[in-house]
Formats: sequence, structure tokens, C-alpha cells
Amino acid sequence: MYKDNEIWVASDGDAKLCIKSKYANRHGLIAGATGTGKTVTLKVMAESFSDAGVPVFLSDIKGDLSGMCRPGEEKESIVKRASELNMGADFSFKAYPTIFWDIFGKKGLPLRTTISEFGPMLLAKLLELNQIQTDILNIIFKIADDEGLLLIDLKDLKSMLNYVSENAADYKAEYGNIAPQSVNAIMRGLVALGDKGGDVFFGEPALDINDWFVTKDGKGMINILDATTIINDPSIYATFMLWMLAELFEIMPEVGDLDKPKMVFFFDEAHLLFKDTPKALLQKIEQVVKLIRSKGIGVYFITQNPSDIPDEVLAQLGNKVQHALRAYTPAEQKGIKAAAQSYRINPDFDTAQVITNLGIGEAVVSFIADDGAPAMVRKAKVLPPQSYLGAIDDMMRATVISMSDLAGKYKDMIDRDSAYEFLQRLQIEISQKREEEKQAAIEEKETQKQAELDRKAAEKQERLAQREADRQAREAQKEADRQAREAEREEKKKKDAIKKGVASVAGTAAGTIGREIGKTIGKTGGKFGTSLGGNLGASLGRGVLSTLFKLK
Repeated sequence: MYKDNEIWVASDGDAKLCIKSKYANRHGLIAGATGTGKTVTLKVMAESFSDAGVPVFLSDIKGDLSGMCRPGEEKESIVKRASELNMGADFSFKAYPTIFWDIFGKKGLPLRTTISEFGPMLLAKLLELNQIQTDILNIIFKIADDEGLLLIDLKDLKSMLNYVSENAADYKAEYGNIAPQSVNAIMRGLVALGDKGGDVFFGEPALDINDWFVTKDGKGMINILDATTIINDPSIYATFMLWMLAELFEIMPEVGDLDKPKMVFFFDEAHLLFKDTPKALLQKIEQVVKLIRSKGIGVYFITQNPSDIPDEVLAQLGNKVQHALRAYTPAEQKGIKAAAQSYRINPDFDTAQVITNLGIGEAVVSFIADDGAPAMVRKAKVLPPQSYLGAIDDMMRATVISMSDLAGKYKDMIDRDSAYEFLQRLQIEISQKREEEKQAAIEEKETQKQAELDRKAAEKQERLAQREADRQAREAQKEADRQAREAEREEKKKKDAIKKGVASVAGTAAGTIGREIGKTIGKTGGKFGTSLGGNLGASLGRGVLSTLFKLK
């Protein structure tokens, strides 16, 4: 219910307890045990903000918020509550403009984002990485940014991981050591994330937050995220909700104080957001909650116990509705006491005691007053919703989805050129280059082998030629030696012949001379002396000539 710039939420008798629209961006809390009426309070607030022309985003954990797209029904409990609160003509059953979203694209328009927009910090939380692995993931994102590579979907990031791991030595000097063990751990996490629906969530067309800031017939659009499936994996649900909150913070400009917020964001099961959250991310959440109100965004956390919310965040929540809490253990009693102490004291009752005795649809309420400070806590009854209380059937849901103005924009996923395609081409080029280098190396080796064979053949030919030349030289030498010997023999023959001839002539001549001399000598001896003298003379003559001509 919206009237005179006030969001009517509950009543304490005749007193209307309202959120001042100008303070609606001071955030809020809806707390209480299971079954105490938190969902109804959320619906009432969302309807009233829509009536004020303020777009709303909320998550549907149980599926019973989908009924906001159709008018409520006259149930006895609802009619009775409207009568008790004197709502009169202000109350009527009506439907609200609704858009359904679904991370998996089954029960709503596909709600997508890109890996780059999601960022390494949230992705590390989603993958449950340790600090070293988170640092490696940051390096991967930095390299992608430095080299102008778009990380759109999971296959882009997987390709980037493989590429950087294979070329880790090239990046080590500038980015540090990139351990393959950490890369493998991230890769395993991405595979598991893909099996859980990451292949559908990460992609394009990515969500344009501006599409949430829509009004229809003067009413703010109610954007409902179907979380009935994703809530089964609390870490994924909390991380995706945190991403959407961070997107609002990053994209929306500073607007200061407005008459009413530009949008209200309801975060159901808020305790999941802070469970096992790294300190750095928790600080980021606190920063977003503190600063996002200056951008005209109100954030309302829905959880069981206020203690589920860190004190730094809880201190920023000015509009609070506390449903019943049960105190069965000392820890629960302590929690109730702490919850009661967070309210401005009402002297008419004990807040802690009242919290434990509230009925369904009842709450202790404190909204920011006109002076900007939290008002005194009041016990009140929450208004009944005007839209249908319960889930719609699949046919009606499909009809609402198909009639949405955004159906054509988000229905089909597109896969444009990004890191995966670039690295695929690069890998092909590298493979081709390596193949060319391999082929060139083979050819070079073959060339060298052939050159070596040619060299050896030439050396062999040279050796054969040298051997032949040596043989010919030896043959020539032999022939020369033979001819020399032959010549020597011929010369010797000639000499022998000459010797024989000389000897013969000399012998004949010597004999003749000697005989003549001998005869002369032997004449004195008569006939016998003459004969003896001739023989002796011949012998003497040969001896003399032989000595003279050196004939032997």
C-alpha cells in the first residue's frame, strides 16, 4: 500500500507503520523463524514499492512469490486481516507487472553475465579457491585484459588457463610463477561449475541492469529470480545474488537523496551471503551496502535471525521488521536478547519477551522516522498481500515470460568471437608454424644428409681417383724401372759385347804379337824354342792387354 510518499507495511491498532519513501534507501531487515510470515511481509513491501513506481528485484526461494503476477483471491484469513486493519477501500486484489528470471533459463528469461563482468573475486568464491589459486585466477584475468582477450563464457576461461599454463615461462618475469597445480585446480572447479549450470549463466547477451528499471502503467516492475533450483547449492545462490548487487553498485550513478528510491533489492536467505565468505569479499559487501544507498538503491535482507548479518552491515539497516523467534537453547535466548537490543526501547513492553510470543503475521517494527532516526519499536500486524498468495502453474508462467518485452532480447544465447576463438586460431597458427618448422627441419636434415652423402661420395670418388693415380704412378714407375733395367741390360750387353770384342781382338792381337816376340826369343832354342816362344809370347801379350784394357 502506497500513499502520501509512504509505504504502508503494518499497523499497531489505528497507527499505520510506514516506511518513508525518502528513507527507503536506508536499507532494511525482515527477520523471523520459519513460518512466522517473512514471505508475506516481503510481498507486501514489494507490492507497495511497485505501487510507488519503484522497480523491485527479489528472489523466489520456495516458488510462492510467482503469484504476484495475478490478483489475489478472497480468502477468509486475508479478508479478516484487511478488516482488522481498517484498510477499507484502499485494499483490493490486483496483479502486479512481473518479469521472471532464471539463471538456468527454464522458469524465466535467462539471466546471464560474462566471465569478465563477474570478475575474479566472485568467481574465486564460487569455485571455493584458496588464496594461492585466487591469486593465479587474478593473474589469468590480468593477462586477458593486457592482451585484449574477451572472457565471455567458461570455454573462454578454460582456453585462457590452458594457454597461459602452456606458456607460463613467457609470463613468469612479468606476472610471477604460475603453478600448474593451481591451474589444474581452477580447471576442475570450472568443469564442476559447468555441470551445475555455469555454461548457461556465463554467456551473452549479458544482463543489462537498466532493464530492471522499468515501470508499467505507473507501477514499478517486479523482477523475480526463480531460485527454487539454485538454492540447492547455497554458495552459487549467494554468489549470484551478490554479483547482481555489485552490478547495481558499479553501474548506477550517484544521485544523492531522492524522494523515493530508484530500485529496491530484496535478498532472501541473506545469511548465505555471509557464510564462509573471505575477509576481502566481506569488506567489499560492507562497502557496497554502505555506499549503494547514495545511488538510490535500497537493500532489504531477509533472514531468520539478525545475528546472521555482520554487525557492520546490520548497523546500516534502518527499516526493520522482526517476526517471532524461538528460544529453546541458551544460544537462541542470547540471540533474541541481541535482536531486542538493536531496537529503540518501547517502555510499554519488553521487546525480547514480545519477540518470543508473536503470532503468525505479527512483528515488532521500527522504521526511520521523520527526523532520520529509527522510531521506537512497535508491536504490529502486517498487512495482507493484494496479489495471489501462492505459486502459479507452468502455463501461466510461460505466458508471462513470452509476453515480456525483453523475451526477444534475452531468449537466445549468442556466441561471438572471444578468447576461445582467438586462442583456437592462435593454436592453429602455432600448430601450422610448428608443422612448417618441423617440415623445414626435416628438409634441412634431408639437405644436410644429402650434402653429407654427396661429400662422402665426393671423398670416395677422390680416394678412388687418387688410388687410380697412385696405381698408374706405380705402374709408370714400374714401367720406368723395367725400361731402366732393360736399358741397363742392353747397355750391359753392349758393354759385354764390346768387352768380348775387344777381348777377342786383343787376344788375337796379343797372341800374334806375343808369338812373334816369343819366336824371336825362342829362335835361340831351335825349332822347339821357336814354338815354345810363340805360345809364351801369346800368353804374355794377352796378360798385358788385359791389364791395359781392364779385361778379366
